[in-house]
Amino acid sequence: MIHFAIIGFGHIGKRHAEHILNNDACKLVAVCDIDADGAKHLPDAGISFYNDYAEMLSGTNIDVVCICTPNYLHCQHAVEAMKAGKHVVVEKPMAMSIAECDEMIAVAKSTKQHVFAVKQNRYNPPVAAVKDLVQSGRMGKVYMMQVNCFWNRSNNYYAQSEWRGKKDKDGGCLFTQFSHFIDILYYLNGNISKASGVLRNFAHQDNTEFEDSGAFVLEAENGSLINFNFSTCAYEKNMEGSITILAENGTLKIGGQYLNTLEYQCIQGEALPQINIVAKENDYGLYKGSMSNHDKVIQNVVDVLNHDMPIMTGAEEGKAVVGIIEMMYANVHKT
Repeated sequence: MIHFAIIGFGHIGKRHAEHILNNDACKLVAVCDIDADGAKHLPDAGISFYNDYAEMLSGTNIDVVCICTPNYLHCQHAVEAMKAGKHVVVEKPMAMSIAECDEMIAVAKSTKQHVFAVKQNRYNPPVAAVKDLVQSGRMGKVYMMQVNCFWNRSNNYYAQSEWRGKKDKDGGCLFTQFSHFIDILYYLNGNISKASGVLRNFAHQDNTEFEDSGAFVLEAENGSLINFNFSTCAYEKNMEGSITILAENGTLKIGGQYLNTLEYQCIQGEALPQINIVAKENDYGLYKGSMSNHDKVIQNVVDVLNHDMPIMTGAEEGKAVVGIIEMMYANVHKT
């Protein structure tokens, strides 16, 4: 039995708890949150509640800690957990800079602990099918890609937590809303070598210190060109999260709101199964997030620790995604 604890018991922390409890190989031992009211929402009476994560780390029998705190705390909490001898599952983004990622990787090596970077969209069936198609070489050379992320984030969303919308704590849309799309871009097509873009804050000037929309042109290390468009200004609700690939032997589009459908395909000599998944997004009431595949994230932890299987997304890949985000923000045209 793998013993888990969670630091940060907000929306995503509760989602981790749900899937830990639903996995027969796991036991949720403890939860930590600075809000004492979190104790009222524990899903099981046998779970210990702490306000101090250091006390939790030293006072309980834990194998794995899920880091579900605000972005700016991921590195600190992961490092302290690993130094206490615990593996860590770190929500996106893995950290807020390459330097923080390097610190986490160094500590993981010195303590011999695993870092599991949460990138649950890799498990989406359309993404998995396209990954196999591209990786096998059947698509041939990738020429171009287009990524569209058009979501809605209202005033209520930013009012829920004091860290949201703050540059030093949140980081920006590419860290908080759209890092999963950057991960899938990286996962399917490799790393980025060049970036150039423009940012705007059209509708969130009263509640954010950064952009709500942007348009980038990227060049991948394999020579392909990528157009990356994002916004949290979609009217009333999330509209689209899509990735289109134009390649030597085919064209396809993963679409829907959350990369949950295979919308178009024209591929040489074959066809992928028709995929259309509905009602599987992370639903947080006032807003919706990416596909809810955290059960598979938790199962991967079990597979790695109990069966010596590979980590789906390790620290180096989490770092690569942060590196792309840093590159994009560092290459914004001031107009």
